[in-house]
Amino acid sequence: MLLPTRLVASLLVSLLTAQSVSQAAEDAERRSFIAADSSKQRVAIVAEDGSTAWEHSIGPLHDLHVLPSGNVLLQLNWTHVAELDRSTGKTVWEYNASQRPDNQGRRVEIHAFHRLNDQTTLIAESGSARLLRIAPDGSVSSSFPLKIENPDPHHDTRLVRPLENGNFLVCHEAIGVVREYRGDGSVQWEFSVPLFGRERRPGHGVDAFGNQAFSALRLRNGNTLIGTGNGHSVIEVTPAGQVVWSLHQNDLPGIQLAWVTSLQVLPSGNILINNCHAGPNNPQLIEVTREKRVVWSFRDFVRFGDSLTNSQILTVNGKPVKDSIR
Repeated sequence: MLLPTRLVASLLVSLLTAQSVSQAAEDAERRSFIAADSSKQRVAIVAEDGSTAWEHSIGPLHDLHVLPSGNVLLQLNWTHVAELDRSTGKTVWEYNASQRPDNQGRRVEIHAFHRLNDQTTLIAESGSARLLRIAPDGSVSSSFPLKIENPDPHHDTRLVRPLENGNFLVCHEAIGVVREYRGDGSVQWEFSVPLFGRERRPGHGVDAFGNQAFSALRLRNGNTLIGTGNGHSVIEVTPAGQVVWSLHQNDLPGIQLAWVTSLQVLPSGNILINNCHAGPNNPQLIEVTREKRVVWSFRDFVRFGDSLTNSQILTVNGKPVKDSIR
């Protein structure tokens, strides 16, 4: 039976349109990224086709960066930060807090670091309770003390990020507070992560609960985006401390958030969420829109485990990604 020419043309258009939509959907899923998992002691770059493009052995880790050069700035253990050349695997720069003379005799851990525009490296030391700027030659360019109520080398700080105004956003995990410090160590702004009327529960997984803030980013609108750690949420707060947007543990269909660690705001405005300690039934990485729609997720308990703490999307559909704070 021959179909009318007009109907055939219509079917061809429909088929091509469906293929185009399907291809667009497939393209939308393609990401390359770097991620690190302490339980597997592995940091790896996953290519857009899902293959492992690069990997390295690590110890425990709470921060991670791919630099503009392509080198990786990471920690090899709680005291040792290193910049690795991906092509050779060689260490081209390093800082070890345990080897500093002024740290001898006390326990010090590093949970945050960042390469600044002047090529100094920001290091947050817990235990010594200070922020340092380390020059490329290893000397200290500047430092200032942090405000620590109950010192604990493992819980004084989590992620620390520089701001365009020259200040620094510091997450104080133990007390659930995010503070903005000036360069002299004085506090310009602070916010206590709320418990939202819930009781604290010990542990690390989906049944635990608290407000141990892990990450904070200053948005272009002046608000601050916070990963609340065992608060199982991402919240956006105004300078006045008002929560104006939030994503909580069970807001995403079929997904539970556990320990929310690193965050990344993408050029699209979407937010990449690290979902740590959530168990094998949940994705370790989730990209969501502001409308709380999941557009991409990653779950792989072979290469990575249940302690995937840090990540950074590097490309989307072959195009390099730069952080875009909106």
